[in-house]
Amino acid sequence: MTSTSVQDVSGRLYLAVGRLSRSLRQAGVPGPGHGAISALATLVISGQLRLGDLAAKEGVAAATMSRIIASLVEAGYVSRESDPVDRRAWLAKATEEGERLVSGVRSTRVQELNRRLDRLTPEHREALTAALPALEALIADEDR
Repeated sequence: MTSTSVQDVSGRLYLAVGRLSRSLRQAGVPGPGHGAISALATLVISGQLRLGDLAAKEGVAAATMSRIIASLVEAGYVSRESDPVDRRAWLAKATEEGERLVSGVRSTRVQELNRRLDRLTPEHREALTAALPALEALIADEDR
């Protein structure tokens, strides 16, 4: 693959993934915004976290995460308590209601993605299936 074609693939992939993600988010249920849902999903997956650690995982400033968590606490999706190791820090944890919200959002978005996949030709579905290991490897590289 030439460098020009690699750049072309990178640009097309970036746009396609971004547009698909945005479109699926818009097909979701009303409620907290994407940043709040993302933070909540991270809490569901990771369990209880310090706000600073959650901010780092989400790639946002601590002050931004503090506002996000405050809104999620107010809505009943997250509980917050002081860190017993460092009383200046807070620990956040998804509530059962928060876990249900994340599950419902995922379910709605996955159902929408299923509808879209069903409209594709068998060849396009096979191509996406074949590409999954490469896409998963891109994500795994980020986690290292």
